[in-house]
Amino acid sequence: MKRYTFYILSILVIGLSSCKTDFERIRASGDPEMIYDKAFELYDKGDYLKAQTLFEQILSAYRGRAKAEQLYYKYAYTHFYLGTYVSAAYYFKSFSSTFTSSSLREEADYMAAISNYNMSPSFRLDQTYTLEAIEDFQNFINMYPQSSRVPEANQLIDEMRAKLERKAFAEGRLYYDLKQYESSIQSLDNLLRDFPESTNAESVRFLILKASYDLAVNSIYEKKEERFKKVLDKYSDFINKYPTSLKIKEANAIKNNAEQNLKELEYGRYQDKSTASRP
Repeated sequence: MKRYTFYILSILVIGLSSCKTDFERIRASGDPEMIYDKAFELYDKGDYLKAQTLFEQILSAYRGRAKAEQLYYKYAYTHFYLGTYVSAAYYFKSFSSTFTSSSLREEADYMAAISNYNMSPSFRLDQTYTLEAIEDFQNFINMYPQSSRVPEANQLIDEMRAKLERKAFAEGRLYYDLKQYESSIQSLDNLLRDFPESTNAESVRFLILKASYDLAVNSIYEKKEERFKKVLDKYSDFINKYPTSLKIKEANAIKNNAEQNLKELEYGRYQDKSTASRP
């Protein structure tokens, strides 16, 4: 039994060694045609790392030749399949700009966008790749309006815009929680400008109303009147857009408090004038 096991293991080791030797032999051969054939053979088998290694050896040798198109195309895909999406996006775009009349250009442009999409992180993180992917997909739609990929491209754009919207709302709420009310209002106003069709607009406008009130309450005396008046403007904006909102009661309380503060400010000025006019 031990002899049999040793025999099997020996065969496996020899087999693996010969495969490795074959790859190394071809890689070291310096023969572009042999390397080209082996690279495509490995690619078709799904061994993308070894295929990529061989492709890289002969990219310059095939530049300007007929076989270069497939070579560069498959090379870009090895990066995609290996999950190195930054490189994949770069090489797909490079392919598109190099082989401008290629029938594969549409797919390369789409895959460049998909590569950036795959790097789009959680909404809490930096959204650079999300923005790049949206731009790439939009450029794709503009360039290939009849493409069968357009519906999916639009769907992915909507998905990523929802992520950007969610991030913007989270930032506005964070500013509010940190009592940075002006920054919260500005951030939320930007959200409404950038996403006018937001399904979360009611919550956004209500938070703007709250932030405006809290900003007024915590302002220096000279700015209170102006800011409480802005609270009433925000209230009117909210109530006109959402007359049946579940937040009406709280919104009314904010309005009443703002009006009360304005009355007290007016009364304070009246008292000051009365005092100043006494002999």
